[in-house]
Order: sequence, then structure tokens, then C-alpha cells
Amino acid sequence: MTATASAARPGTVPVDLAGPQPVLDVVIPVYNEETDLEPCIRRLHAHLADHVSYPYRITIADNASTDSTLRVAERLAREFPEVAVHHLDEKGRGRALNAVWRASDAAVLAYMDVDLSTDLAALGPLVAPLLSGHSDLAIGSRLARGARVVRGPKREFISRAYNLILKSTLAAKFSDAQCGFKAIRADVARELLPHVEDTGWFFDTELLVLAQRAGLRIHEVPVDWVDDPDSSVNIVKTATADLKGIARVTKATFTGEIPISRLREQLGRQPIGVETPGVPPRLVTQLVRFAAIGVSSTLAYLVLFLLLRTVVGAQPANFAALLVTAVGNTALNRRLTFGIRGRSGAGRHQFEGLIVFGLGLALTSGALALLNGSTTPGLVLEITVLVLANLAATVLRFLLLRGWVFNPRRQAATQKEY
Repeated sequence: MTATASAARPGTVPVDLAGPQPVLDVVIPVYNEETDLEPCIRRLHAHLADHVSYPYRITIADNASTDSTLRVAERLAREFPEVAVHHLDEKGRGRALNAVWRASDAAVLAYMDVDLSTDLAALGPLVAPLLSGHSDLAIGSRLARGARVVRGPKREFISRAYNLILKSTLAAKFSDAQCGFKAIRADVARELLPHVEDTGWFFDTELLVLAQRAGLRIHEVPVDWVDDPDSSVNIVKTATADLKGIARVTKATFTGEIPISRLREQLGRQPIGVETPGVPPRLVTQLVRFAAIGVSSTLAYLVLFLLLRTVVGAQPANFAALLVTAVGNTALNRRLTFGIRGRSGAGRHQFEGLIVFGLGLALTSGALALLNGSTTPGLVLEITVLVLANLAATVLRFLLLRGWVFNPRRQAATQKEY
């Protein structure tokens, strides 16, 4: 990719700090915060005035407050030229952030909670990699190494449990989805925000998952964070909404409703290819996918073996179960692990995969024969030996699939022939 093409990608050009428009727009979403709003804005404004040398704005996003929050916000806007007010007729933190960020003319968009639980000293490190063009998003993390957090065991458990759920269901790689201290490049936000549906507390998570899958760089800043004991957030209601959001995003991922490929193309964040001679490309990724397919194949094998064993005996059941799962295993690894698509070479791959299957059969059948020849095993011992033999066969299968069946050099030679 040329330097010109690279510079055209959203999020990669350093921000011009000398322009007339605000460089940074910090949004404070509020709902009925007439008491906490003024001290928050005064403290934040003083911090920015002392530590920021470029133009900035503080935007108060009023989420349909029913108390005097809007009047306080308007009075602060009259007092400070850098403070603006955006009023919404409907509640929802996600709705407020989406609306204000889309309307902002700043190059970097941030938000923080009105209680300022996060130490403002982290704001500079949060924004810096976005200004330089190094990162696309930045998040404050209470779970990253170096963070210092003061909060009760209940909130600590909920936070860690939620992030564990995200890692297991959505394969999230970021450590803390819900910390109210985040920033994003405006040029990147313009591409992502139209695809973020949530209007409440799940907005942060959905934005981060979408960014991760689009190949964007997410920078994490360990923060000092002190829990607000007077927080009005309904934990049960928020947790329920978050779980519904996880289910929706998971479904949208499987159905293709989220246009990840198109976003990657628009943002120029395609995976980096490795073409160094002698270095196998994407080895870690291949191992993870191969292991996942292997686990699924092993479970399918065991189910088939147990169903057939009582009908045809152990050895025929082992053969049939291995044959069926081997065909499926080869097809899945061809497509997912080694990235080979189309019908070209599929027959040869399956034939060679069956040879690999034969070696696996020899391992498992040999282990089974050796076991039955030396003792009269029970079902548990028989299955244990088969699982261990299958693990050995799995390692052998990966080496043969990678080095022989789906060897990149063989694929390139085959493509040249065609």
C-alpha cells in the first residue's frame, strides 16, 4: 500500500492541533443530575484549561431530564465559552452519545460520566494515541494492569463477570467494556456509528465489538477509579439489557447483518499478510481454529462411537465415527483454518485428508487393540484411551494438513497450473 493510500484511511492521519475548530469534544451525558453537574463541569473545565493547549469543547448531553439539570447546563454554557448543551427529548446514554458525536465538528470525541469516578489525569493518555493517528479508539480500563480501583465486592464481581461473558460469547479482546471513560477518532466514528443500534448502556460494548471486528486498534489506559456509592444506575435492569444486547450482536454476527467485511474495506483495516520465506503465515490463528474444530470433531466422534458401539462393536464403531468426522474435519479446516475457498482441489484435499484419517485410525485402532489385548477394559477406560489417542492423532493431523495437504506452496503451484 502506498503512503498516499495509507494517509487516506480514516484514523491514521495525525490531527491538526492548530485549526479553528475544537480538537477534542468531551461529552457528559446526564439525566436528572442537577446536583452533580456543576461541580463536574467546573472541575473538568479547570483541568482542560490547565493541561490542554489545543481547542476543546465540553458538551453536556441532557437526556430528557425532568429536574433543573437543563437550566444548570444552560447557565454553565453562558459562563464558559467552551461549554455547549445538547438536549434530547428521549432518555438513553447511547442515544445521547450517538447524537452528539455525529453532530460534533471535533477531530476526537470523548465521553465521561458526570460523577468523574475516573481520575482526570488519565485523559491525556487516553486522547494522545488518537491525536497521533496510532489508535482508533481508546478506553479507560479498571481491569488492566496498573489500574487502581476502589469499589465494593458486588460491583467488582458484576464487572468481572460481565467482561468474562463478553470474552466467551463475543470473543472480546478488550478488558473493560463499561468504564465510563472513552474516546474515538471522529473520522472512524462516522463509519461505525450508523451500525450501532443500542441506545442505552450496551452502546459502549456494541461499539467496541464492532470496532474490534472491523480491525480497528483499541488503546487501553489503566485508570484510577473510585466508585460512586450514590450512582442511580439500576444494576439489574442494565445487566438484563446488556445480556439482550449480547444475544442480538451474536445473532447479527452469524446472520451477516453486521457488514464487517465492508467496514474493513472502508476503514482499510484488512489483516496484514506475512510473506517471509520459511515463516508459516498466521500460525497462531490456524492453531486456535484447528483446535476449536478438533474439539468439535472429537465430541462428534465420541457421540457417534457411543451410538454405534452397542450395535456393531468397538472397532467398526471407531472406524465409522472416525470416517464421518474426518470428512467434516477436513472440509472445515480447508475453509476456516487454511482459508481455501472454492471447489478447485477439493477432491484432492479430501483424498489426502482420508490418508491422514488412515494414520489417525491406525493410532486409535492400535491403542484400542493394545488395550483390549492386555486387559478387559471398562467403558470409562476405553473412552479415556481413545481420547488420548485422538489427541495424538490431532497433533499429527495438524502437521500433515499444514505441511502437506494445504501447504501454501502446493496451493500456489496448483493455481499456476490452472
